[in-house]
Order: sequence, then structure tokens, then C-alpha cells
Amino acid sequence: MLTRKQYQLLVYLQQYIQEKGVSPSFDEMREALDLKSKSGVHRLVSSLQERGFIRRLEHRARALEVVRLPENVTEKELPARNRRYETLQRRRVAHKGIGVPRAGDTVHLPLFGRIAAGTPIEALRDPSTMVEVPASLLGRGNHYALQVEGESMIEAGIMDGDTVIIEQTDTANNGEIVVAMIIDSREVTLKRLRRKGGEVALEPANHKYETRVYNPDQLNIQGRLIGLLRRY
Repeated sequence: MLTRKQYQLLVYLQQYIQEKGVSPSFDEMREALDLKSKSGVHRLVSSLQERGFIRRLEHRARALEVVRLPENVTEKELPARNRRYETLQRRRVAHKGIGVPRAGDTVHLPLFGRIAAGTPIEALRDPSTMVEVPASLLGRGNHYALQVEGESMIEAGIMDGDTVIIEQTDTANNGEIVVAMIIDSREVTLKRLRRKGGEVALEPANHKYETRVYNPDQLNIQGRLIGLLRRY
């Protein structure tokens, strides 16, 4: 049986990730649960992790993921008694209905700075802003946005200054365009993924750039491209 605070944190994490595509910061969790310090959040996170409800994702910003929700616990059994939590619940219910997106529906995704479509640069930092995207563009799962910098993917129709929509995942099919982190340098780049024997190639879509080849354990896939936004 979960404690009330454990349950509230688990539900808050699940809802926050579904709506924003990234887990909340520890300060946001502290505020949402009306805790006095982040140490209390750390204890709750550790207890949920030990019991298999959440897990930490290595080499990722905002690196928490909800693995499962309790099957035998309801909100009636663990009522939300603090005002901040109740307010968050009401806002979520009023925000958007669950179902097939209608024409014109939009979703706000976190924009994680700029990502190089040429030489890798540091990316996936805390979002400084949000970007509005059509809900019909998104499938299930978590999503985020990145702004492209460079011209190494122009032959795939991805130009400098474009905003790309990324589905958060640590796997990808051969030939998909992915956000990949080079683990040693902790730099991130947008390239097409090609598996060749026991190696993984990150291919540009510009003949002026070279393909880079890595061992699988040198890379960390952080998402795959599902859409693109461009302003004229």
C-alpha cells in the first residue's frame, strides 16, 4: 500500500509527463506536494523507484519515467488533501478531454533549445519555452521539440531554424532520423540511423558531411523524428 504522498507524487509524475513530455523538476515536485524541502522529494522518489513504480533514465534531462500505476489503490482510498494538488487535478481535467484529437486541437511541448544538424552540440537542457503543435501530429507516448541548427540534413528537407518534433524513445528502426547522444562527449545530434553489422552509423543528409560510425555502446538514442514545423 502506498502512502498518500507516494500516491500523489506518482499521479503527478504520470500526468505531468503525459502533458509536457518530460518529468518535472524536483522543485516542481516539492511545490506540487507542499513539501518544505527537496530532501522529502528525494525520499519519495527513492521509495517509488525501489518498489518498481518509477525508474531513472541515464544520460537524460528530467530523467524519471513512470513504469506502472498501483492497481489496488484509488483516489477515494487516498484522497488528495492539499490545495495545490487538488488545483493541479482540476486543471488537468479542464485542460483537454481524452480521445481522438479533433481538427484544430493543439498541444504545448517543451522546446529544448537548439540541436545541431551538423557538428553535435549540447542539447536536451531544461526547456526555456513551449511550442504549440497540432495534436494530430502526435501519437502515444512523450514528445518534445528541438530547434535545428546547421545544414547537414537539408536533403531530408530539414533546414536550419526548423523546429522538429521528437517522440521520446531509446530505440529506433534502421533508417529513421533520430536524436542521438554520443556518450563520451555527452553531445547530441540529429541524424539518420543505420545499423551495419555490429556498428551504428549516423548519416547526414548532405553530401558535404561525413557519416560517423560508432559501436552501439557509444550512443544513446533519445528520440525519433515524427514531425517538423517551419515558419516562412
